[in-house]
Amino acid sequence: MSPRQAPMNIDPDLLARTKGFLDPAEGAWLYRLAREASRLGPCLEIGSYCGKSTLYLGAGCRANGGILYALDHHGGSEEQQPGQPYCDPDLVDPRTGRVDTFAHFRRTVASAGLTETVVPVVAPSAVAARQWRTPLALVFIDGGHTFAAAFTDYNAWTAHLLPGGALAIHDIFETPAEGGQAPRHVYELARASGLFEDRGRVKTLGVLQRRSAGQLPPDLPR
Repeated sequence: MSPRQAPMNIDPDLLARTKGFLDPAEGAWLYRLAREASRLGPCLEIGSYCGKSTLYLGAGCRANGGILYALDHHGGSEEQQPGQPYCDPDLVDPRTGRVDTFAHFRRTVASAGLTETVVPVVAPSAVAARQWRTPLALVFIDGGHTFAAAFTDYNAWTAHLLPGGALAIHDIFETPAEGGQAPRHVYELARASGLFEDRGRVKTLGVLQRRSAGQLPPDLPR
């Protein structure tokens, strides 16, 4: 896998107006990863928000007739709540006073023609993982940014990653001044585990690849 630009069948106007925090270079790599990984099996994103990353991942999966599970409780992460720095008033339901991104997400998916590719899973990550049985070819972690949330996503879902599958982690910042450190800590934990090969980074997106049993270091269980 490499971060080379790949042709993408995504409406640029839809991308531009979809709310989100994904850099276009990061999105292009997600597209390429999904296009490669979906040949092995279904892909999963954790943290869909309004669907910007879903556009890239879904387009990559669609190229192979694949499936993207898009997991999000759609209540916003910690920093997106009312009164917090990343709260978008447009995403606050006036009836409840709470963040609700699901309607925006559904419109994005429908506008992109991805309704036969993207399967929304509206639940907390740990709940959805509780009895999950489907092997995954790609896991993209971009959910809550506390260490508890990021580690739960890693711990709950990487066990389902197929050998050769990709683990992508977003919002890896080098210093607290740039952003929260939980995704970086989880990324470093995964790198140190011996279970993955490092495939490099594009901006704040780090990608690892799951080793097969024959590639594992001798002191790790097979």
